[in-house]
Amino acid sequence: MQMRRTTIAVMITSSAILLGMATMVMASGGGHASEGVLLKDFLFRCLNFAVTLGILGYFTIKPIKKALADRKENIGKTLDEAKTVRAEAESRYQEVEEKLKAASAEIEQVYAAIREEGEQERQRIIANANAMAEKVQVEAEKSAQREIENARLQLRTEVASLAIKLAEQLIKKNISPEDHDRLLNDYIKSVGELH
Repeated sequence: MQMRRTTIAVMITSSAILLGMATMVMASGGGHASEGVLLKDFLFRCLNFAVTLGILGYFTIKPIKKALADRKENIGKTLDEAKTVRAEAESRYQEVEEKLKAASAEIEQVYAAIREEGEQERQRIIANANAMAEKVQVEAEKSAQREIENARLQLRTEVASLAIKLAEQLIKKNISPEDHDRLLNDYIKSVGELH
């Protein structure tokens, strides 16, 4: 709609300029007999120019509008895809965050259970000997640390696995066949240079 208004405005302005020029030519003619022929020729050329402008406008406006509409659609699709990827990433982040919280609570429970067990063991050993109680407590603390480290290691492994899967999905989604061929050729060249 905006393009049509602009085209109409250009045509009206061009016609006004041409008519103004025709008026100036007629005013400077000085009364010759061929003024009518010159005016007809000039008006014919003005009409020809206006028709040419109209045809050009008619045939160029549609492709321009189509190109702009296609570009707008592509940008919209890209934005929608970006929103989807962002939502998925946020969802995965929330899942990992929840797992971290659950793992922390589990670690606390394990630590509390081990501490309680160590305390019970200490009380039994106190009955036998104070020296043995300290040794058992040290062993209980080491065991708790190992459990914590094992739980952290397992959590890190799981987070790394999730990150690798997400990266793999993003690479599969975003790499084009041309990128794949280019990376393969670069790798082959680098291997050839090593040998």
